[in-house]
Amino acid sequence: MNHKKIKNTGKPVPLSLLRRRWRKFKNLKRGYYSFLLLFIFYIISVFLPVIIGNSAILVKYNNKFYFPIFKYFDASEFNQINRGMKNPGKESAGEANYRWLKQQFREEGKENFVILPLYPYSPNENLLDEIEGTPPHSPDNIHLLGTDDRGRDVLARLAYGFNISISFSILVTLFSYLIGILFGSVLGFYGGKIDMLGLRIIEIWTTLPIIYILIILSSIIRPDFIWLTAIMIIFGWVGISYYIRGEVYREKAKDYVIAAVATGVPDIKIISKHILPNAMTSVISFAPFAVVGFISTLTALDYLGFGLPPPTPSWGELIGQGMKNPEHWWLVVTPLFAQFITLLLIVFIGEGARESLDPKPYSVYK
Repeated sequence: MNHKKIKNTGKPVPLSLLRRRWRKFKNLKRGYYSFLLLFIFYIISVFLPVIIGNSAILVKYNNKFYFPIFKYFDASEFNQINRGMKNPGKESAGEANYRWLKQQFREEGKENFVILPLYPYSPNENLLDEIEGTPPHSPDNIHLLGTDDRGRDVLARLAYGFNISISFSILVTLFSYLIGILFGSVLGFYGGKIDMLGLRIIEIWTTLPIIYILIILSSIIRPDFIWLTAIMIIFGWVGISYYIRGEVYREKAKDYVIAAVATGVPDIKIISKHILPNAMTSVISFAPFAVVGFISTLTALDYLGFGLPPPTPSWGELIGQGMKNPEHWWLVVTPLFAQFITLLLIVFIGEGARESLDPKPYSVYK
């Protein structure tokens, strides 16, 4: 009713706080465009098998259609001939090589065809049967960023490594923040013995050396993406819980919280509906910088050999190869450059988020 009256009088409808902050963030061009770029890159990375990969999107063979991107097909299914440097001209064994199959169909001149991804190389595919010489191979017009020391395409590994790094850091940040916000809210709201006990738990937890624990566990258990994410979440919530605890302590002393307690509002509702919305402003601005930290941690662990298991595409693993082979510059420059650009975009997003949440209309950033 009130909303309609405002519209009928011709007066502008007031924007919500969230929309005002989003509008302010859009006006901060550096942060906004960084957000758009990173968002587009990540969405593209979700559909990487259609863009970068060695599995065909569609194969037509003898009037039948196949979708290898979703299902494994043996080379014998298409009577594929081996075109590699080993045993050329003989029937291929194992999974079909769709690059060879496309060339074979073209030479046969029939109605058969193969539709490949734009860049038809997989991050884990060994190309030693197709490229002469000893890897690593330098960049050329076929392998744009060369190959690594196992003959795998570097561009494909960089692209898939981007998806893994961003997915890992977002998941760890999200669940770490959820645990930290829950724990810090309880400590800050109830205080007393609960707060004292909780702080002792946090202090003990922070003394545990996470890197050494990961190294020890990695020597016992073979880590994977889920395992490594879970371990980082278990240790990643502590910092934000300290901050939320302080914010809740500050907010619960204000009149609106005292009034809510006096009127009998349940504790869970006071925390979730009244205190946290006012305490989350700075927490949101911290999140991009937490993402930066977790990407750097994953890269460091992969570089040391205690991160994701091989042959998982990894920036840290590529950097490690480059340090062992410094004469092959592309193994060092390309992953470091990719990580630098990604972290720079995230930092710009963090600066824009922090500025958009600032109640002051102007600041040094602007």
